[in-house]
Amino acid sequence: MYDELAQMASWLQSPFLLAVRLYWGWQFMQTGWGKLHNLAHVTEFFTSLGIPAPGLNAHFVAGLEFVGGLLLIVGLANRFIGLLLLCSMLVAFYTAEREAFLSFFSNPGKFYTADAYTFLFAALIVFIFGAGAISVDHLLRHHFEKKRLQRQA
Repeated sequence: MYDELAQMASWLQSPFLLAVRLYWGWQFMQTGWGKLHNLAHVTEFFTSLGIPAPGLNAHFVAGLEFVGGLLLIVGLANRFIGLLLLCSMLVAFYTAEREAFLSFFSNPGKFYTADAYTFLFAALIVFIFGAGAISVDHLLRHHFEKKRLQRQA
């Protein structure tokens, strides 16, 4: 019975990863789009947080969130994008919500209710588990594996 349960749970992995990618890809796209249309405000905010090169970082983060969100949705280069978004969210969490970030052990509720937490967690899931079978990454991997096997034959 345990094996059947494990097999069923494994079957749900790709649909779950697709749902995570679609929802959080859209969320990242929306935040990136908002930043792209308010770069002066984002630069000012980054300056107030003491982030180095705030103008350059505002452009980079806005583009990363928008393009990264799009790539999450289609499932392309998801481990790489997941890593970049994970790093970006760690910086955002530490700089913009430092008190919540530092309350990881002392007040976990404050930590996991911070806005950056859910974005960070979504990026972590994609980085660790990849895009799943319902993705462009999977199609490309399958295509190149097929080509490699044909060359070996």
